[in-house]
Amino acid sequence: MTRTSQWPVPPDSVRYVIPNPVIRSLSRHPLTRDLYPLAFGHYRRAAGHHMHREQHGDDLLIHCTEGEAYLSVEDEPCLVSAGDLVLIPAGAAHRYTAAPENPWTIHWVHYAGPLAAHFREHMGFTGGIRVQHIGRQPRLLVDFNGLLSVRQTGFRSPELVHVANRLRQLLAAVPLSAGKAGHAQQPDLETIHKFMHEHLSERISLGQLANLTGLSPSHFATRYRAMTGVSPIQHLLHLKVEQACQMLDTTDHSFTRISSMLGYDDNYYFSRLFKKVMGQAPSDYRHSHRH
Repeated sequence: MTRTSQWPVPPDSVRYVIPNPVIRSLSRHPLTRDLYPLAFGHYRRAAGHHMHREQHGDDLLIHCTEGEAYLSVEDEPCLVSAGDLVLIPAGAAHRYTAAPENPWTIHWVHYAGPLAAHFREHMGFTGGIRVQHIGRQPRLLVDFNGLLSVRQTGFRSPELVHVANRLRQLLAAVPLSAGKAGHAQQPDLETIHKFMHEHLSERISLGQLANLTGLSPSHFATRYRAMTGVSPIQHLLHLKVEQACQMLDTTDHSFTRISSMLGYDDNYYFSRLFKKVMGQAPSDYRHSHRH
């Protein structure tokens, strides 16, 4: 049986867990064996909701419609807010906690099957992307609520075959919802990259870049990575390292001075970043490229 949180479900919330014998039946049924639900629900203002899983064997899709929660997947933290869609893939260690002052409201579903990984890619959760900001999407809410229609049916096979195919419909439609949100809130890369180039001598924060787009820092970072394949701060670092390489090639400035000119007071810290990107220390780079 899939491991859900032990959050005490109040009367206005729902948690539906499918028994193991029924899951085994779904995993063998020709109409459900490729993709089938394990548990699903709807939590309203889930104060005190938290979970920590080091290992798990299913995918978990969460749609936050109100409030916030703190999420960490494979030790990468982020804030989940209203309008976010979260995908935690099978095998990924994770933890989440509803924000105490503003707890999240969520629809969620655990599922498994050979098609789960393919749907992960179909929905755009690749390259380390765990969160997509899609806003309020009535169609998605209808699909999530469609899963809940199976309640109070005694785990009968016809109803579960139906809900398994409602799950497939839900996952298949996610890119349509994400696409609508993306057109409405697509960061202007030209403006962002111009700002980066013009401020290479400064320590630019994620918040400063997000302000150029009108998005929250977490939503901006998610959208930017979806468009470019890297985080905005990683791209900025690469620009700074490129500039450092040019200065090492064309000037006699010390690396301490170059670091300072690129906004780093701690040249040892920037030297470590340089080596991580280039695969060699600044002194080795200068020597190998000058002789």
